[in-house]
Amino acid sequence: MDKTTMDKTITLVGTLALNEDGVSVGTEPMDIVIHNGVIDSIRPSGSQPAEGEYLDASDTFTVPGFINGHHHSHENFHKGRYDRLPLELWMNYVRPAKPLPLTADDIYLRTLVGACQSLLSGTTCIVDDFNASPVLNPDHVQAALKAYEDIGIRALVGPTLFDVPFHESVPFIHEECSHETLASLAPGNVTPAAEYLHFVESLAATRHPRDNRVGVLLAPSAPQRCTDGLLKDVRTLADRTGLPVIIHVQETRLQAASAWNQHGKTLFQHLDELGFLAPGTSLVHSVWLTDDDIARIAASGASVQHNPNSNLKLGSGLMPLRQLLDAGVNVSLGTDGCGSLETTDMLRVVANMALIHKLRGNDYRRWVGAEEAFYAATQGGAKALGLEDQLGCIKVGQRADMVLYRLDAPAFTPLNNPLRQLVFGESGNGIHSVLVDGECVVSDGKLTRLDQREISKRISKAMQRLRPEIANAEQMTETLRPAYERIWQRCQALPLAPGTIAARFDD
Repeated sequence: MDKTTMDKTITLVGTLALNEDGVSVGTEPMDIVIHNGVIDSIRPSGSQPAEGEYLDASDTFTVPGFINGHHHSHENFHKGRYDRLPLELWMNYVRPAKPLPLTADDIYLRTLVGACQSLLSGTTCIVDDFNASPVLNPDHVQAALKAYEDIGIRALVGPTLFDVPFHESVPFIHEECSHETLASLAPGNVTPAAEYLHFVESLAATRHPRDNRVGVLLAPSAPQRCTDGLLKDVRTLADRTGLPVIIHVQETRLQAASAWNQHGKTLFQHLDELGFLAPGTSLVHSVWLTDDDIARIAASGASVQHNPNSNLKLGSGLMPLRQLLDAGVNVSLGTDGCGSLETTDMLRVVANMALIHKLRGNDYRRWVGAEEAFYAATQGGAKALGLEDQLGCIKVGQRADMVLYRLDAPAFTPLNNPLRQLVFGESGNGIHSVLVDGECVVSDGKLTRLDQREISKRISKAMQRLRPEIANAEQMTETLRPAYERIWQRCQALPLAPGTIAARFDD
């Protein structure tokens, strides 16, 4: 529990609230009493005097805050630099072979880039897959944790885990790159994966997400970048500590085809056979799937973590969402990193989930709708993290992570269906307040703990020093571009696993 919420009661007076089911809306104004960051009671407005402090919430619509299930804060300084690149060509720009010379203060400011926009657009919880390689610097991880602490958002930070160098996981790399190029890609001093695991476990003693607003989780990068031994160690640690797990799986056609080409099985099948799939484990992206993959995920209780806007920007494809939902798979939502998408605005993500999946199927009665998208961004996100008893809905006993929207805002005028109007029409301009653990961290469109404009000034100053470094790293990446383009083209010709559900219109 955040110490700032101890021994404190606040009553939200007169709000129209989303019901406990997470999709229907109450018809009468309610008072919501919050004690020590937890929803203590929900009752008809005016039926009892307000307790403790009170917030006039008349003419507002209160919903649970969005849970951004996937973000990479290490990409935030690359915002706006790339477009019209598939993942495999883009990735080297935001994870250069030679790491940028960043200070702990740079990390602090970089983390705030995504956190500011998250809160200001209605996200109360963010999952940060944080690149801390090739050499673990605990001060950098602590700087990210402090940024989330200071701004007031709920966050789960996972230092990325892998023991196969990124370039070694790329198919045909040894055929398409010279020995000199491969040598330049090989990291020098590298912190062993076991040390990263030990570090996360030690942090969990005081940063477990069940008991702390800013916590940690386990973030193995992807099956192709982790040995089976590391994946088994992650699963063992997750089972022992109860920490959530996130892992990228078959985001692109290249990944799906190369897995089948190299192993004769999908990466989902491989993870299942290792015993890696389990509740509290999020399979990030999961764009390219077979029916067998979907059945395995459903049977395991693992979640699929959907990032529709990032998948669109990188041309990765459109996951078979309706099939996943019909199979009973829990789906959460996220933005992915700002290097690929530029934004941590979950309002855009929720709207697009409810829009783009109408491209699949001719039975309009089975199209994905606003209610399913909103559920994925709230209760689905909480379940993916194993925190459904604490987060995701307006319910007595839940943490008071909620967003109040003004009902006189354009998106809600005239008021017909508040939830649909929120999903399809709200831009964030109608936000009245954002509460995390019962504390008001956004009021009247402004952060209450930090000055967003001052943060921007500090970031601009840091970027004056870092832009030349980023440009130099990009210049080196450009020398790799021809080889990676040949690899990408070769993989387009590789067959997919039989029964793979097409995720692009040209397949």
